[in-house]
Amino acid sequence: MLEIGTKAPKFTLPDKDGNLVSLADFADKKVVLYFYPRDNTPGCTRQACAFAGAYEEFKSINAVVIGISKDSVASHQKFAEKHGLPFILLSDPERSAIEAYGVWQEKKNYGKVSMGVVRSTFVIDENGVIEKVMPKVKPDTNAEEILTYLRGAE
Repeated sequence: MLEIGTKAPKFTLPDKDGNLVSLADFADKKVVLYFYPRDNTPGCTRQACAFAGAYEEFKSINAVVIGISKDSVASHQKFAEKHGLPFILLSDPERSAIEAYGVWQEKKNYGKVSMGVVRSTFVIDENGVIEKVMPKVKPDTNAEEILTYLRGAE
């Protein structure tokens, strides 16, 4: 997992409409980059809906919200339409950004060990440097915790 003060790894991935989006596109904004396991699962849906509910507030403080998972572009499109998600969802089936940010880790579920995306959020400053790392976040409180942090950092 990356640490505070580290230059954020660059990425270019397709969004839900197939358009390529790069971290460099948001050089003048704070970026809230959150990694989640899968579209349309209960926790991931609650997390995405919480970010959607706070979307206007993120915009008002010049912050961009980007969600990344291994899901396909088509899956992201359905997920965004079904839940009215106004922010960017990026598809990373090859796990290039997922692995660069260190969130592809061993997970234990009911005693079974497997590899997967650990739900994690990063705040990247206007200079592309990681200023906050939140590993193993809770889906229901993540968006509000980030907003609280960003309001305090203003």
